[in-house]
Amino acid sequence: MKMLLVLTTLPDLASAQALASLLVDERLAACVNILAPCQSIYRWQGAVERTDEVPVLIKTSEARYAALEAAIVAQHPYQTPEIIALPVGRGLPAYLAWIGAETRVGQWTMP
Repeated sequence: MKMLLVLTTLPDLASAQALASLLVDERLAACVNILAPCQSIYRWQGAVERTDEVPVLIKTSEARYAALEAAIVAQHPYQTPEIIALPVGRGLPAYLAWIGAETRVGQWTMP
């Protein structure tokens, strides 16, 4: 089973926590790390923006990606949220197996 690391940013800690809880509760992610706020500088609709954001790292299986993306889009406050999925080429086999088990509907295992 292929695993992904999905990146997104949210405008504040409360929205990051809400999204993380939803994704784990729905088994769309095995784990979500909420990182320290950062400043993002980007061009949006012709203007350069500077915004404080909260980055999150989402660990999931490739099989759950479409549902995860749909959940992020539905829950996210931004019109066009950052959603970037990176393939996990290598990792501790037991950890990768845990991600697979936690994102398999109807399954549960201890980490």
